Amino acid sequence: MGIVAGIGVLLPFPFYYWLWTYPQTWVNLCGIKRDPSKVMANVAHILKLLQFLSLFSVSTLTWPPPLFFWPLFGFGQFLNFRVYQLLGEAGTYYGVRFGKNIPWVTAFPFGVIRDPQYVGSIMSLLACISWVPFQYILLWILGYAFIMKVESKEDPATRVQPPLT
Repeated sequence: MGIVAGIGVLLPFPFYYWLWTYPQTWVNLCGIKRDPSKVMANVAHILKLLQFLSLFSVSTLTWPPPLFFWPLFGFGQFLNFRVYQLLGEAGTYYGVRFGKNIPWVTAFPFGVIRDPQYVGSIMSLLACISWVPFQYILLWILGYAFIMKVESKEDPATRVQPPLT
């Protein structure tokens, strides 16, 4: 189950890389009638489910969790929900890359924590370290580090251009 679980943990990252690097191909694939951010969100949720199932397949669950679980997981999820609250679906799911006008956000956690959604996800993963073998958590964190690096080098010229009106 080790290799299958490792592949499951890494599943979303090639997808995110492709969409970030070649957004026009995704917009073309989605067509005129479908919102590329909405479709991306739906695919991302399926990939996230497969990630969780992969982790669950190698996990050993015990109760109660260690004390460090609650603050790490709680604050990590707070960051995730806050980012989604501030950016919405289009802002969270590469809307700016798909030619949408996404306003710049400076409210907390932006401006305080770089890549707050990824930091929140990493905190949530680390909270589960007593249940999940370290190599799977490390693999997932390396996937996030890779995507953070990819997204830090955005070339506005590769964004989908909004249609001229």
